[in-house]
Amino acid sequence: MEGTGPIQVAMATSEGSFDAEKPRDAGPQSAELQRTMSSRHLQFIAIGGTIGTGIFLGTGSALSTAGPVSCLISYIFVGSILYSVMVSLGEMATFIPTTGSFAAYAGRFVDPALGFATGWLYWFSWSMTFALELCAAGLVIQYWEKSLNIGIFIAIFWVVFTALNFLPVRIYGELEMWFASIKVVTIVGFLIFGICVNAGVGKQGYLGFSNWTNPPGPFLEYLTPGASGKFVGFWAVLIKAAFSYQGAELVGVGAGEVRNPRKSVPSAIRLTFFGIFSLFSLTMFFIGLLVPSNNENLLSDKSDASASPLVIAANLAGVSVLPHIINAVLLTAVLSAANSNVYSGSRVLVALANEGQAPAFFKKTTPQGIPYIALACTSALGLLAFLNLSAEGGKVFEWLLNITAVAGLITWSCINLSHIMFMRAMAAQNIPRSTLPYIAPLQPYLASYGLIFTVLITLTQGFTVFIVWDVSDFFINYIIPLN
Repeated sequence: MEGTGPIQVAMATSEGSFDAEKPRDAGPQSAELQRTMSSRHLQFIAIGGTIGTGIFLGTGSALSTAGPVSCLISYIFVGSILYSVMVSLGEMATFIPTTGSFAAYAGRFVDPALGFATGWLYWFSWSMTFALELCAAGLVIQYWEKSLNIGIFIAIFWVVFTALNFLPVRIYGELEMWFASIKVVTIVGFLIFGICVNAGVGKQGYLGFSNWTNPPGPFLEYLTPGASGKFVGFWAVLIKAAFSYQGAELVGVGAGEVRNPRKSVPSAIRLTFFGIFSLFSLTMFFIGLLVPSNNENLLSDKSDASASPLVIAANLAGVSVLPHIINAVLLTAVLSAANSNVYSGSRVLVALANEGQAPAFFKKTTPQGIPYIALACTSALGLLAFLNLSAEGGKVFEWLLNITAVAGLITWSCINLSHIMFMRAMAAQNIPRSTLPYIAPLQPYLASYGLIFTVLITLTQGFTVFIVWDVSDFFINYIIPLN
C-alpha cells in the first residue's frame, strides 16, 4: 500500500500532513454545528435510542421461543458483538469526530459508494422508525382509552418532537437525558423488584431457579425437535437480541457536537456500552427467573403493557398496580426513542452532505447550529405514520418498515469494516496505534470478530422460513429489504 492512494489522501490534512495528536474534523466545508453537548448528554442519547419496546415487550417473545438460559446466553453473546462495534467506533470517532460519523468513515476508509449506501439506509431507517414510534405512542395510550383515535396522538407528538429538535442541542441533550433516566430507573426498579419476588415476597413464594429446572426447562426446542431445535431457538433469539441492542451506535452520531471529543467520546462509549449491556443482561436474567417460558401471556401480540414480561412477572407476584406504571414508562420509552430518531436522522443527512453525497443545502444551520433543513426533511417522513389509519395503508407502511429491518446490523458491519480499513490506512503510513487519542483492546481482532457475526446474523435473519416454508415470509425477509 505504497504511494498516494485514496486511503492516504483520505487521512491527510488539508495541508498534506498528518498529525495523529490532533483530532480531525469534517473539513472546512462542513456544517457549522456547535460542540455544546457533554459526555453525559451523548450517553443518554444513545441509551434513549436503545432502551425501548425491544426490552419492555420483545423479551417476552424471546423467552417463549428459546427458554430462559438460551435467551440469557443470546443477549450476552450479542452484547460482545456490540462491544466490538462500540470500541471500533470509539477509535475512529475520537480521531475524526464528525457528525453522523460511521457513514463518513465508510466513505473515507472503504469506498464512497459504501458511505453513500450506509448513510442513506441509516437515515431512511431512523426516519421510518420515527413514524413507527409515533404509531406506537398512540397504541400505548389506547391501553387506557380504547376509543381514542391514534391519529390524534400521531399529530400531537409529531409537532412536539419536531419542535424539540429545533431547540439548541445542549437543551435537547438535557431533555433526552431526563427521558432516558426514567427508563433506566424503571429497569433498575424492576431488578430490585425481581430480587424481592424471587426471594419469596410475592404470592408464589420462594422461586429460586425453579423456572430454569422445571419443565419446559432452560432450553426450548423451536420448529425442530432435539438439539437442533434448541440451537434454532438460540439463533432465533440471537437475531431478536441484535435488534434490541441497536441504537447504541448513536454515540457516534453526536460525536461532532460534543465538547472535547477526545475525552468525552471514549467515556461515553464505555459507559453507554456497559450500562446498556448490564441492564439488558440482568433484565433477561430476572425475567427468566420470574416468568415461566410457557406462560400463555408471553405469546400475546398486543403492543401495550399487557404484553410486557415485566407486567406478567408483577401479575404472577400479585402486584396489580404495576401494569399502569409500566404502560406509562413504555410511553416514555417510545417518545424518547422518537426524539432520538429525529436527531440521529438529521445528523446523518448532515454527514452525507458534508461528504458530497447529499444536496449541500442540508448543511445549512441556524445561528444556534441546528441543521434545520435536515431536521425538517427527516421529520417529514414521520408523517407516513398516518398510513396506519387505513387498513390498506397499514400494509404499505409494514412493507416500508421491513426494508429497514436489517439496517442496524448493516451499520454495525460497516463500522467494523471501516475500522479494519482504518487500521490498514494507519499501517500504510507507519503510524502506530499508540498515537490514537483512544486505544481499544484486542484490535483489530475484535473488529473482525464483530464483522463476521454481524454479516452472519444479517444473512440468516429470516432463516426460519427455510425450516417451515412460507412464501410471504421469504419475500418479507429476503426480497423486500434488497429492493
